[in-house]
Amino acid sequence: MKIGNIEVGRLALGPMAGITDMPFRLLCKEQGADLIYSEMVSAKGIHYNNKNTGDLLRCDEAERPVALQLFGSEPEIMAETAARIEERNFDFFDINMGCPVPKVVNNGEGSALMKDPALAGRIVEAIVGVVKKPVTVKFRKGFDADHVNAVEFAKVLESAGAAAIAVHGRTREQYYSGRADWDIIKQVKAAVSIPVIGNGDIFSPKDAEAMFDETGCDAVMVARGAQGNPWIFARIKHYLDTGEELPKPAFDEVLAMIHRHADMLREYKGEDTAVREMRKHVAWYTEGFPYSAKLRGRINLCPTLADVYAELERYREKTSFEKV
Repeated sequence: MKIGNIEVGRLALGPMAGITDMPFRLLCKEQGADLIYSEMVSAKGIHYNNKNTGDLLRCDEAERPVALQLFGSEPEIMAETAARIEERNFDFFDINMGCPVPKVVNNGEGSALMKDPALAGRIVEAIVGVVKKPVTVKFRKGFDADHVNAVEFAKVLESAGAAAIAVHGRTREQYYSGRADWDIIKQVKAAVSIPVIGNGDIFSPKDAEAMFDETGCDAVMVARGAQGNPWIFARIKHYLDTGEELPKPAFDEVLAMIHRHADMLREYKGEDTAVREMRKHVAWYTEGFPYSAKLRGRINLCPTLADVYAELERYREKTSFEKV
């Protein structure tokens, strides 16, 4: 698959606020993610020099190709911001038109833009007009069940100059509930000539294979399926190449990944932030192991990473680690 003039593979790590920071992206890249998306960054925040946006713009050379995801609703500010940061070391601009959270939607941003395809098109057109890097867009099936307009929306974005699009098969109203509608991804793929990335309910290698088969999409995006599970990319690739489904990692491998993730977070964000953020990551990493709920409760009381590691070691010594 080509986005602009850049060749990328068939597996993407989807953008997730508060999750796809640089340490997590690097771990997923090591495991085979071909295209990486940053957390979404406010164009207004960059425009007005908000100090909290600085770290969100950081990318590592090892991540590339990587897309920097912007959100906003004003074409002029979006274009000015894109031009201002274009020289940073990322490969694509991705525009978020799918975020469902109220504080974004109520500001006319994220999935709210699906209610105004003309404005969405102007945003893409404005950015494409001032940058050389490819511009892509991530959006949803529609805003709600009465306004399913992904096909129309995709055509508008293609006409405005989008180099690729990612489609999540749920409406904004659904958030992440119910089943993703893969048929809408198939319809979008049939309606446009630019690459289409399918998103929604990819939790296993067989899910990825099914999405490719059912939609004809050019690439598959894994988001929640990668939480606590960066191995999913390697497992999908192996399955697509060989038809063999690799076993899930044993606990010792999970434990080693938790240590790496925590150490990287500490280096990137400091000890206090690393401890807080690893609480959710440890919950995801250990899901499915026996007594993991008790482990999570104890981890949530740990004040330092050393305490987290000690708690994990005690758990390892006392548990058989057979999956339940």
